[in-house]
Amino acid sequence: MALTFGEAIGRLADRAAARRQSGAKRLRKLADPAAGPALLEALRRETGGPQAWETLYHLVMALGACDHRASVPYLYELARHPFKATMVHTAIGDALVRLDQDDDSTPILWCLNTGNDRLIDGAFRAMAILRMVPDDKTIGRILDFLTPRLSEDGLRFWPAVAAAGWQGQPVRAFLTTCAAGSREDVAEAAASSLTGKYKTYRHL
Repeated sequence: MALTFGEAIGRLADRAAARRQSGAKRLRKLADPAAGPALLEALRRETGGPQAWETLYHLVMALGACDHRASVPYLYELARHPFKATMVHTAIGDALVRLDQDDDSTPILWCLNTGNDRLIDGAFRAMAILRMVPDDKTIGRILDFLTPRLSEDGLRFWPAVAAAGWQGQPVRAFLTTCAAGSREDVAEAAASSLTGKYKTYRHL
């Protein structure tokens, strides 16, 4: 039986990492803004304690899902933390884009400027899933970042998905290159986007 909201909140303070993780995952699925303060408190505890990476990941993703914008300053702080499990940075990049109050490209550009591929991948993922259409300058910055990388580079995947809603010859050139590449998921996403059709993808 699925955890209730209260049960999931209670698990955030459990001594067992697996139970803390299950609480965070359930709250992420519920996406109730009321969970935000408890999630942020749990994230602070987790980063100051044993740091079970799966729990950290789902706590951060739950904050994004619950639209807890008060967590943004702390997430920017954590973005600079050298986590051994790089998936935590992916979650942080994703959440920063989801929690942007101005619905613009600032978090995407910030992540790009860090040079941290995992943060960047998370930001790109949220950008694609939210079907964001950044301004031309931001799209140019993204393409400038990706163009020197190999056609099979995994960082091309989410921009290739997002670009279904983008316009311009540079975008088409990027998608054409990706579609001709050897990495199947990137090529498939790009081929779909060249037709202007978004594909739906699940993420962890």
